[in-house]
Amino acid sequence: MMSEPEKLIPPHGGYRKLKSFQVSQFVYDVTVRFRDRYIEKRSRTHDQMVQAARSGVHNIAEASQASGTSRKMELKLTNVARASLEELRLDYEDFLRHRGLPQWLRDDLRRADLIDARSASADDVAEWVRAVHDGRAGIGVVGNRSIESTRSTYAGISANGALALLAVACSLLDRKIAALERSFVEEGGFTERLHGVRTARRSSSS
Repeated sequence: MMSEPEKLIPPHGGYRKLKSFQVSQFVYDVTVRFRDRYIEKRSRTHDQMVQAARSGVHNIAEASQASGTSRKMELKLTNVARASLEELRLDYEDFLRHRGLPQWLRDDLRRADLIDARSASADDVAEWVRAVHDGRAGIGVVGNRSIESTRSTYAGISANGALALLAVACSLLDRKIAALERSFVEEGGFTERLHGVRTARRSSSS
């Protein structure tokens, strides 16, 4: 039985199944809620934060769709998504800094608690914020260490929670970019694929 010839345009898209897309979309939802509660409408940041979050989500989707015909474009758009999320991260950090609110360290147990909670919606994150604010999060232990239940403002907890989720999204995109770079260097792009498919089909017909 003859095997089917390799297709010129490989399977692509399916971005909704990508973990980077799912987490970035979650960050977008959380950012919309945060913006509506804590950023003045007259502030330029009011629109910029949501636009940056939206850009991250949409460029991941566009990169996935473009991957069928252009690995170069896939890499470019994934980098744009990563840059957009970095812009958003700076906005959250500026929010904390301008208000004299503490930014949690990377190993702060409250960050781990939020990530481990596997929240499914912005409402879930809001409930987590309330729990931390009221001293109910520490509800136990992360690893072998109890979570510090230091109280803070709702805005400060919300911003730090968003930063924790952003760190996950950025890490996923960093790994995706590294993998795309290796693939592009080792296998080339659409031109090389076109040559390979043509060569294979000529060989099979001769």
